[in-house]
Amino acid sequence: MRILLTNDDGIHAPGFTVLESIASRLSEDVWAIAPAEEQSGAGHSLTLSRPIRMRRHGDRKFSVSGTPTDAVMMALAHIMKDSPPDLILSGVNRGANLAEDVTYSGTVSAAMEGALAGVRSIALSQVYAREGMGDTVPFAAAEAWAERVIRPLADAPFTPGTLVNVNFPALSPDAVKGIRICRQGIRDYGRLRIVERTDPRGYRYYWFGLAPTVETPGHVTDLEVVANGYISVTPLFLDLTHEPGLEHLAERFGDG
Repeated sequence: MRILLTNDDGIHAPGFTVLESIASRLSEDVWAIAPAEEQSGAGHSLTLSRPIRMRRHGDRKFSVSGTPTDAVMMALAHIMKDSPPDLILSGVNRGANLAEDVTYSGTVSAAMEGALAGVRSIALSQVYAREGMGDTVPFAAAEAWAERVIRPLADAPFTPGTLVNVNFPALSPDAVKGIRICRQGIRDYGRLRIVERTDPRGYRYYWFGLAPTVETPGHVTDLEVVANGYISVTPLFLDLTHEPGLEHLAERFGDG
């Protein structure tokens, strides 16, 4: 099995080293192509207004001066065009990619790009507690459990246009309760907060921050599954068409 690794935290991120270790247990044919620098929150963006530069870090390891989408496109259309991967693994992201965060996530978007190209793709993220932010995020749960999650997914029937989003809870490996298949959740948008500060020259600047999470009440989604100590596994579909909306609008506009 030929595996392509990528992420949005950058080629030198600790979680990428963890992903390389995980992939080495699955195959000897592993390629790594990731952004040169952190691209968290880049979503499914690609670079159109400046050239992409690429740097080689080994026989099968490269970085690009762009987004996660750029990295996957460079891999599939240039570096590996004559030997495409059988599987794309994106991560292991530092932090959760749950609920509507998948639309912002460069980690998930890299897997989306793989799915668009018809390659089986899995996004992997490690949730962390507030006290474990920065470079102290522990990836032990992901490192211990990822192989058990990926192997069944690699052998499962693959539906074109789909990807799988996996989140590991912020627990030690022996405290993880197991693996749960679940829906994507949605949070209350009121969780967004903006922090305003002033720079040394007196100009205001702003940071986007997150308020306490408001989860989906009474539903079993990725939010609740991870909060309850399980690994969430969620299949995502790239067709965003709302089927009931099609019927409703057809009634409004008629056949014309």
